[in-house]
Amino acid sequence: MFIRDQVIAWLSENVSDHRLQHILGVEQMSIQLAKQHGIDPHKAGVAGLMHDLAKFFPPTQLLQMAQEEGLEIDPICQTNPHLLHADVSAIVAREEFGIKDEEILTAIKNHTLGSPAMCPLSCILFVADALEPNRGNTPELELMRQVSWENLYKSVRQTCDFSLKYLLNTHKTIHPRTILTRNWALETTRNLAK
Repeated sequence: MFIRDQVIAWLSENVSDHRLQHILGVEQMSIQLAKQHGIDPHKAGVAGLMHDLAKFFPPTQLLQMAQEEGLEIDPICQTNPHLLHADVSAIVAREEFGIKDEEILTAIKNHTLGSPAMCPLSCILFVADALEPNRGNTPELELMRQVSWENLYKSVRQTCDFSLKYLLNTHKTIHPRTILTRNWALETTRNLAK
């Protein structure tokens, strides 16, 4: 059984106060978006609350847990192990808190890089992670939040674009999955508009 207080107590011991505020923001935005788009709000809340369980795990621990789980670790994740925190957070959700719902676990796994053909719950968490209120209130973010209420797939595409611009401007590595996710969301939006 999911016990929210237990998860928050665990998070208080394992993430910074700033990160905990972000996590709670993602939880609330995930619930609101789920209600807006006809998705189970309880599942969205659980996924939101647990998406960053492994955010502060050291790189060696992330790599070790991913290897023990039998995950394929591509060269980009090998060099940037923090990208594995999404997959490892899903492992912690399952092992530490008994989450068995594959849709919730998959949403947690996909919240950083996305994935082509994501289910609506994964889309909600992906968008909420980027747009929750603690991320700021620039005009660009406010506009993106408005789109998230109206069109989930367009919002995924915008979130990918936003992330890609940031990665390009800061000269950081871009994982191909983000590009694949963006292209899928773009195509899905076009197909729905036909």
